[in-house]
Amino acid sequence: MSQYSSKWLKVSEPFPHVLHIELARAPVNAFCREFWVAYGKLFDALTEDGYDVRAAVVSSTFPNVFSAGLDLSDAAALGSTSVLDNARTSLQKRKMILSFQSALGAPERAPFPVIAAVHGHVIGLGVDLIAVCDIRYAASNTSFAIKEVGIGLAPGIGSLAYLPKITGNHSLVRELTYTARPFSAAEAERLGLVSKVVQGGRDEVVKEALELARFIAGKSPIAVTGSKHLITHSRDHSVPENLAYTGAWNAAALMTNDITEQLRATAKKEKPKFSPLTVQTKLSKL
Repeated sequence: MSQYSSKWLKVSEPFPHVLHIELARAPVNAFCREFWVAYGKLFDALTEDGYDVRAAVVSSTFPNVFSAGLDLSDAAALGSTSVLDNARTSLQKRKMILSFQSALGAPERAPFPVIAAVHGHVIGLGVDLIAVCDIRYAASNTSFAIKEVGIGLAPGIGSLAYLPKITGNHSLVRELTYTARPFSAAEAERLGLVSKVVQGGRDEVVKEALELARFIAGKSPIAVTGSKHLITHSRDHSVPENLAYTGAWNAAALMTNDITEQLRATAKKEKPKFSPLTVQTKLSKL
């Protein structure tokens, strides 16, 4: 997996078809432009290359911090500047913000589930990053904070878009955003931000998340990627729209060989052997 690792991202494959992606920018995984660009490109490259990933876990190499959020030097660059034309400056900043959103949104575009295994401090942009992930596990030592209001801006990379839909508790999301106060893993679980709190720290939550990823990786890739896509679609559409879309999607997906393979393996009490999502084609890449 060395071809996918970079200066601040460590990528390994602890189990077949399961990737472990570790944030590794010392000392606290503060995101500068180069870091978030590399993060987005990693997921897009895995998809574009057709690497046979069936689940991934994102964690930090540092036991006491998952991410301290945006690098302060980059945060300062977002502030006002003295220019002759503020409209042109605003357009340029909008372009940068949308690029930032796209990079951190890359896990949602990936055809495989992405599990966030958080521990230590998860601050500001760290909350944006995990909100995009499919599943979130937290170590009991985790402390979260939606910190942007505390430095003079509204969260703009994903928290305000995702959290109300993840949690359904607008009152508490607003409280946590307006006050920028820290909240514990237990409160995050009650809020619905995380689905499981693992007693311990980094090692314990990463172990649990990797086991979950390995279990998911044993399922039909067609079924899992289809489920991911349809759940995301349901979040952004009405029930009738999603049912109609699901009908069209599954009309094609039901023709998969994975169903036959699963039934064969079940009858023989064997593990099924599923093919990668990517198939060889004579069509050139666009």
